[in-house]
Amino acid sequence: MIIRNYEERDEEGWVRCRTLSFLHTAYFDNVLNKKEHYANPAIELVAEMDNQIVGLIDVEYEKEEKTVCSRGERLGGMIWHIAVHPDFYRQGIGEQLLKNAEILAKKLGLNRFEAWTRDDQWVQNWYEKMNFQKVDSYYHIYFEENEMKGKIKGEIPNLYPVKSFAHYVGQNIEQFNDNQRVHECVCYEKYFG
Repeated sequence: MIIRNYEERDEEGWVRCRTLSFLHTAYFDNVLNKKEHYANPAIELVAEMDNQIVGLIDVEYEKEEKTVCSRGERLGGMIWHIAVHPDFYRQGIGEQLLKNAEILAKKLGLNRFEAWTRDDQWVQNWYEKMNFQKVDSYYHIYFEENEMKGKIKGEIPNLYPVKSFAHYVGQNIEQFNDNQRVHECVCYEKYFG
């Protein structure tokens, strides 16, 4: 396996790897059909094995404090994507991608990474194993059909919302107990030592 910088020719492999890695997570429906590009500079690495992209990490980083990250002091990097193809789980690929990204981040003068994830316990366990600390959270709430009654309505005549996705930052999460999909979105942060 080699870890190297992402190149444009990697896009299809990047998309396939990310899509398959998210399939069995709370982000299963967050499917991209092309790789994101960032407004700020980014560390973009891929893990390649036998001409196949088996892992990836994208970290958009700050040149000015609090322009990418939501927390912390000084300059940080936001992990937007970290993924390992499911056929290659448990081989240390994610850890190696993270370590390589940290080395590059330190050279760039960054002092931390921030990452947001949902409530998949195995993903949270991985971040904690990688020495990230849980520092914040809010909720992602999906509304479908009857779940919207009394909660979501359109203001445009003759327009009827069928599905909706919302961020909830309040404390009364019990009011959404009838919703099928409510996910805690958790912020993890890691300072470099």
